[in-house]
Amino acid sequence: MKKFNIITLGLFSAAALMTSCSESFLEVESFTQDFVDTYYTTEEHIGQSLVAAYSPMQWNDWNGSQYNPQNLMSDLMADDVYPGGNGPSDNEFYHLMANYSAIPTNCMSGMWSNMYSGVKRCNDLLKYAEASKGEISEENYNSWTEQARILRAYYYNMLWKFWGNIPFYFENLEAPFKAPQLKADEVYEKVITDLEGALAMNAIPTRWDDDNLGRVNKYTGYMLYAEMVMYQNDELRYGKALTFMNEIIGDASYSLLPNFADLWQSKNEWNSETIFDVMYSDNQTNRGWGAGDAIFAGGTVFPRLCGCPQAFTDLGSDDGWGFSPVREATWNLFTENDTRRDASIMDVRAMTDAMGADFKPRYQNTGLWNGKYYAYSKNVENALGDKQLNYNNNLRIYRYSETLLNAAELELKVNNDAAKAANYVNQVRKRAGVSELSTVDLDAILNERHLEFVGEGKRYWDLVRTGKAVSVLVPSDEMGGLWRNKAWTENKKYLPIPYTEMSADPALEQNNY
Repeated sequence: MKKFNIITLGLFSAAALMTSCSESFLEVESFTQDFVDTYYTTEEHIGQSLVAAYSPMQWNDWNGSQYNPQNLMSDLMADDVYPGGNGPSDNEFYHLMANYSAIPTNCMSGMWSNMYSGVKRCNDLLKYAEASKGEISEENYNSWTEQARILRAYYYNMLWKFWGNIPFYFENLEAPFKAPQLKADEVYEKVITDLEGALAMNAIPTRWDDDNLGRVNKYTGYMLYAEMVMYQNDELRYGKALTFMNEIIGDASYSLLPNFADLWQSKNEWNSETIFDVMYSDNQTNRGWGAGDAIFAGGTVFPRLCGCPQAFTDLGSDDGWGFSPVREATWNLFTENDTRRDASIMDVRAMTDAMGADFKPRYQNTGLWNGKYYAYSKNVENALGDKQLNYNNNLRIYRYSETLLNAAELELKVNNDAAKAANYVNQVRKRAGVSELSTVDLDAILNERHLEFVGEGKRYWDLVRTGKAVSVLVPSDEMGGLWRNKAWTENKKYLPIPYTEMSADPALEQNNY
């Protein structure tokens, strides 16, 4: 199946390809802004700039040894996984984040630069499309503009949730490249208002054809809208978010995949439940360990990063690096007959116990691992680049089951309709093989989200937005007290801004973390 190809040579890559090459990459002449502005004046070239705007979505998992996969970064701060790895100094910022002790000089920084790269590229597309509107078909102009605005909202959403009070701009900066720093509420209002404008364009489909898989669709925008509105607890927009969820539910082309475990097989990607994935592939990759390879397209390192440090022939799996072992408490949340448990969490305890002294556990080992993105050898068998970096597992961002659970929560908040909410929740539970609920409240929906989305990076945000983080994310004596000895407090909501950013612009105000 042909998929939408995301190029990753960078914003100026197309321009570079149009010039003569020198013997050394370092000797390629510098392109002026005038050259770039001239290049991006045709429909073909502006289309290339849209493709480039998608690329930063793929970078977080590795990004030149930054290792900031977005689902793991929030999960570290929740209550399902330990940092793990080879010890407390291995990706030390993981351990600091998990203990609410992040510091500006040792914190998650790759995602900051990646998401701003995405913002910049979206702004570029919008600028070039507007300047050359007469050279582009009306259909492409509208479609590309809506896609770029949804993408930009997606990138800003990540920055807003992790850092809150951030530099903000809808038009790219000129020297001295300083942007006003807005408060989190101001960022939200600007992004959500622009997203509303983008969705009103109604210029992209609800589902792309096979040649365009990987593009944001109309429902991607709807899900992003609901995510932001619900995280902000924006009661004035709950109604619109519910309308969006109901529109997806009313679309017969979307439905739950009957078998939960099938969702996580690469061969089943872009199924009836898929609303949006970040795409990865093992057969069109240039990803390697070189310094210039960090933003190349291809596969993902996440399965290797968060896999058991032992290959198993019977499983057909590769050895992983031992990060984010799953807590036994999370395993025990599931009933024995809940099919989500064994699909979400890979239990290798019996196999490693049988190995005895031959098994060398890593730090905070539990024998439980993220089963949704396990390091199966078949998912990297076609890799052209380094196999550790190039698994073909798409990162699932929005699934139809989340639409149902969003709708259930919003039905309670907007209409106080417990019967309708229960119907939506029970569709998810029925697929999981567990008994239906006669009635539901907000706590029941939150619990269902926990079970449904283990390992998908949603739990932390749910705890924060519902006000439960302060009572759930508390010190623990697990792992000898070396996992978490500090409590989450409201000032931990936003991470420290990386030191490099603070030093580059002294006007920035550091978050009170």
